[in-house]
Amino acid sequence: MSRDDEIRVVVADDQALLRGSFRVLVDSEPGLRVVGEARTGAEAVELARVRRPDVLLMDVRMPQTDGIEATRLIRSSPEGAGTRVLILTMFDLDEYVYDALRAGASGFLLKDTQPDELLRAIRVVAAGESLLAPSVTRRLIAEFAARPEPARVRTAELEGVTEREREVLLLIARGLSNSEIARRMCVSMATVKSHVGRLLAKLDARDRAQLVIVAYESALVAVEGVPLSRDRRRGPGRLPPPGR
Repeated sequence: MSRDDEIRVVVADDQALLRGSFRVLVDSEPGLRVVGEARTGAEAVELARVRRPDVLLMDVRMPQTDGIEATRLIRSSPEGAGTRVLILTMFDLDEYVYDALRAGASGFLLKDTQPDELLRAIRVVAAGESLLAPSVTRRLIAEFAARPEPARVRTAELEGVTEREREVLLLIARGLSNSEIARRMCVSMATVKSHVGRLLAKLDARDRAQLVIVAYESALVAVEGVPLSRDRRRGPGRLPPPGR
């Protein structure tokens, strides 16, 4: 594989040991290469501008500019248009899940994720897909439900969406993959991909993660009866699994 075919990765974390571990792991995988390390959010933004990586592994809590603001700055700049941000955190109850996705993150993983899963996640987001683990989707639902302020109602955005597309959007918001949606709806993968593509176009969404946000903010999820827990003492494992 030539260097032109490699997936270029930047690692942003304020802990040198973790940055080094991620670098060794990524560089050991054929087709992946670390092209820079950042210890602050500001450094991550600058590296994204200069190196223009395909994927940026972003810690949430960093000095100076945090990972959420760094993600927002990267994704809103012309230089960062081609960089996909994969957020890494120590806890699946991280209170920043919702804000990270709104800022433009394409995925969210725990730092104790198995090495092969992290490498797969890098390839997934580099290919233009979003990656939301079921625990993260459940956390996002809980976060949305627990917010005291009224949700931003964006129902007008759904006016051009067909009933079948709404069904697909609801299942995406529940955290189901394309293959799971195909089985649930008894349709082919090609049909599901076609529905997802039309949803992205109609809702002016960059990726699957943004479709999830639209589903919450348009009240589609609540209307359709997805269980929303307001008890923050209940962890994600106690929330009903996606699709139940």
